[in-house]
Amino acid sequence: MAHPRSALLNVMTAAAQKAARRLTRDFGEVENLQVSKKGPADFVSNADKKAEDTLVKELQKARPDYGFILEEANNIEGKDSSNTWVIDPLDGTTNFLHGIPHFAISIGLLRDGEPFAGVVYNPITDEMFWAEKGQGAFLNGRRLRVSARAHLSEGLFATGLPFLGKEKDGERFMQRVNAVTTLSAGVRRFGSAALDLAYVAAARYDGYWESGLQAWDIAAGIVLVREAGGFVTDMDGKRKMLENGSVIAATDKMHEPLFNLIK
Repeated sequence: MAHPRSALLNVMTAAAQKAARRLTRDFGEVENLQVSKKGPADFVSNADKKAEDTLVKELQKARPDYGFILEEANNIEGKDSSNTWVIDPLDGTTNFLHGIPHFAISIGLLRDGEPFAGVVYNPITDEMFWAEKGQGAFLNGRRLRVSARAHLSEGLFATGLPFLGKEKDGERFMQRVNAVTTLSAGVRRFGSAALDLAYVAAARYDGYWESGLQAWDIAAGIVLVREAGGFVTDMDGKRKMLENGSVIAATDKMHEPLFNLIK
């Protein structure tokens, strides 16, 4: 049975769906541009900005006093300083640019600086993940629980390749990947932090780690994982994910062994 959403989540999912309609059309055009000499880069940058404009407009209409932390434009101060939207209109831009259908719209709400609600939507698969603090996590109305797998050897994990210059110690990153790969069922790198976190919440992955992130990459996904029964910390084992741009998200059984492998 589909679970009823709160008024807040209805606002967030409706905004995501509206932005997604244009993004989906734009994605079809990007697929055509793959073989053109000009290429799709400028077009994608414009699609990203248009999606962000749509999200801001829709969210402002419903909650006019909330502020915004934005990827593409300048942040917007809100009259209500305790509520701030953190949005990524296109998480997985490189996938989108290359015609790969693995990207998402991510809308997080910070309440007093803490992730409170999150929506992650892949318009191509029509998978809408949502969660609100204390209310559970859901995928298209189905309640989500993190995986029950108990041993690293059974676990499938996700990470992101660091951008050059973002993670100083590339060698350390490869050591982490090798350590996890050796002791687990595998490591995946699909190019969307928001979907990686959503997949941990949906028990598709058992854990995910990455550094060099921005608040809009992870704000929504943090709520999803927590509300599905998982644990989220930064790479130091603290709860400063948004401040320092690193995250380890995993099931209750996998977080500590994963943390110990990659710290």
